[in-house]
Amino acid sequence: MGAVDIPDEVRRFILTSIPSIPHLEALLLLCREADSSWTAASLAARLYIAERTASEVLTDLSQAGFLADQHESSPTFRYSPGSASQADLVSQTAEAYAVNLIEVTKLIHDRSVARVQEFADAFRFRKE
Repeated sequence: MGAVDIPDEVRRFILTSIPSIPHLEALLLLCREADSSWTAASLAARLYIAERTASEVLTDLSQAGFLADQHESSPTFRYSPGSASQADLVSQTAEAYAVNLIEVTKLIHDRSVARVQEFADAFRFRKE
């Protein structure tokens, strides 16, 4: 199975909306466990990432409209997509990730590498 097995809509979603593997893993985890509430600490422990990273991921996903922020004593989040089409897209992404783990992660990594290269190229000295 190769990259052609990832639906175009899912490919576009990953390339435009998923900045990192922790973002993808968090989104899919929260979707699978939609009845649970998550803090940065609980997400960090579950995904084996730093709490600061988990906090950033939760904030990003909330701002993108995938999570509801339930400020109790500390910021707590639940999966709550803004629309049925958004929920369907997350489900399709979960299916693609389950079948094409390497291709999906490669999409995310390749985009990240391209952004780093663009940034580096901006500082390249050129003869004028």
